[in-house]
Amino acid sequence: MFVTNMNIYKKILDCKKRKKKLFAILIDPDKTDDNSLIQIIKRSNESNIDLFLIGGSLLIKDRIEEFIQTIKSHSDIPVILFPGSTVQLSKQADGILFLSLISGRNPEMLIGNHVIAAPFLKESKLEILPTGYMLIEGGRITSASYMSNTVPIPHDKNDIAVSTAIAGEMLGLKMIYMDAGSGAKKTISNEMIKEVTENINIPLIIGGGIKTEKEAKEKFEAGADIIVVGNGLEENLSLINSISKIIK
Repeated sequence: MFVTNMNIYKKILDCKKRKKKLFAILIDPDKTDDNSLIQIIKRSNESNIDLFLIGGSLLIKDRIEEFIQTIKSHSDIPVILFPGSTVQLSKQADGILFLSLISGRNPEMLIGNHVIAAPFLKESKLEILPTGYMLIEGGRITSASYMSNTVPIPHDKNDIAVSTAIAGEMLGLKMIYMDAGSGAKKTISNEMIKEVTENINIPLIIGGGIKTEKEAKEKFEAGADIIVVGNGLEENLSLINSISKIIK
């Protein structure tokens, strides 16, 4: 498990070098009530998960600050912002995935929102994690694709995914996050993960649609450095424990 006084990215790189897989829990304040949050934190502490990601495509309830404070009062696991927009920022977190949606062609998601957020982030103590965000078609229109006004990379177009990830690394991004989106009907294919990880040297994050221990194990074996699970916990909170056991 991480500790918050360590540089998050250096720790991720160290784990990648040692081929140690990492497990992150994604918490959407709009979809998580107080009781569920406490249960997630409790299980995460027991299972020594590595990271909490917090954010979502929308922010109706405006509870990010409150959720971060609750997490930090009950856990030492680092909290990283996973912002769907510039309103989802908080200086209370430990870091932020500074996401550039490199799979799309919406200039606001490529650089526009980043310009707006930059002054706030520069003054904060957040660790900035420049990340190439790639939406992959997961069998349905997701909130992420709809809100970002972008078309995901087709599920079977491995060559496009590989070329996009390579370009992201060449642009200087420090990680690649491939996401099938919240509520995806199918996960990112193991073949696509394998081809992408064979062609980049930076850490690869995989999320979207992972609902079983078997799926998580397959993503790790295909080459994912970090697995992110969010929606799957709504149906099966024990996933926190079972996926953690895979890593151990």
